[in-house]
Amino acid sequence: MISTNLRTTFLAVVFTVFSLPVDADESAPEGLAGLFVRNGVLYHDDRPYHGVGANYFDLFYRTLKDPTDKSYDEGLRKLSEAQIPFVRFMAGAFWPVYWDLYLRDKEEYFARMDAVVRSAEKHQVGLIPSLFWNMATFPDMVGEPMDQLGNEKSKTIGFIEQYTTEVVLRYRNSPAIWGWEFGNDYNLHVDLPNASSHRPKIVPHLKTGLERTSRDELSSDAMLTAFGHFARTVRKHDAHRILITGNSIPRPSAFHNSQEQNHKPDNKAQFESVLRRDNPSPYDVTCVHLYGNDGQGGTKSIPELVETIKEISGRTGQPLFIGEFGAPKTLAPEKEKALFVEMLKAIEANKVPLSAFWVFDHPGQDKDWNVTFENERAYMLKLVADLNQRMKSSGHTHQAEKAGADQPATAPESKAE
Repeated sequence: MISTNLRTTFLAVVFTVFSLPVDADESAPEGLAGLFVRNGVLYHDDRPYHGVGANYFDLFYRTLKDPTDKSYDEGLRKLSEAQIPFVRFMAGAFWPVYWDLYLRDKEEYFARMDAVVRSAEKHQVGLIPSLFWNMATFPDMVGEPMDQLGNEKSKTIGFIEQYTTEVVLRYRNSPAIWGWEFGNDYNLHVDLPNASSHRPKIVPHLKTGLERTSRDELSSDAMLTAFGHFARTVRKHDAHRILITGNSIPRPSAFHNSQEQNHKPDNKAQFESVLRRDNPSPYDVTCVHLYGNDGQGGTKSIPELVETIKEISGRTGQPLFIGEFGAPKTLAPEKEKALFVEMLKAIEANKVPLSAFWVFDHPGQDKDWNVTFENERAYMLKLVADLNQRMKSSGHTHQAEKAGADQPATAPESKAE
């Protein structure tokens, strides 16, 4: 359980009226900053948009933990010069302990985030902040089990509303903000038949909860309640920027996990029903993370899977966002490159509006996923830049389209440190 002192501090945070940059009752401007959807088409600067960006996981996290670390500025400069137009990043902390600065000194916390946003503005790189990355962190901070993500009156939901309001009001007028994302991969953890084996970690020195029970097994109902509250809160203050769940592609047996508590593979219709469920209105895009093909919906290959998801997103009127894709360094070099190229070809062939590779400048994943301008995976940045240039030259960015297992699926395991 959370300590008494931390709980007291948190309650003071949630139930005190803070001095925010903009009046909390003021409606968001109806400008065209960032990304927005009109008639099933993704727009930026009032033109249909296609682009490939980067995940920059610890863009903010590094300076949150160490105020002397301002390497985000150099990173954004290099990405901008390399024609990488936007980044997705964790707009908070992964573990509860690193939220201490927010709880004790909100002004300093946001001063560090302000500097990141100003840097993105300077270098003209778009930002997609993911506010609630690690699903167990926020219940842990307030001494509640994870099932309270599904309770509208819980302290967990209270924190989600408070932090969302603060962040959106503070940055909604920045041209650097392209959209708002809830969290990361929540759908991979819902309705697992053996959920007791996949409860969140207990790490006392990081201020996690000190026990886990069946109430820390995430259900799809609880996830969707939290998604809905986040979306409604954002829409109070920003009427047009895209809302993103941050979900991965559904597990191959996600429908059967939820309906029958077994691991039978889902057919195409069942896959579509879960994909729709996990990206509900008013979320503007269909969000998936893609690292290979595990036979979702009966598909046989990555190109076929991307085509299937694109078709589904067209029927829902939600442009497709492949929020993560990539090829691990643990493959042989030729296989690594072949997989990455195959994914880029599928993105290009299907005119996927928005996608982002995993992961730029993340030293914690040097062994498997890190991509920098200096390491042996730098070729990926060049391939992405070349694709962005081809899409721009061919008019993809200016051409509207017709609207129209029992554990988390394969992905970078920690997405963290």
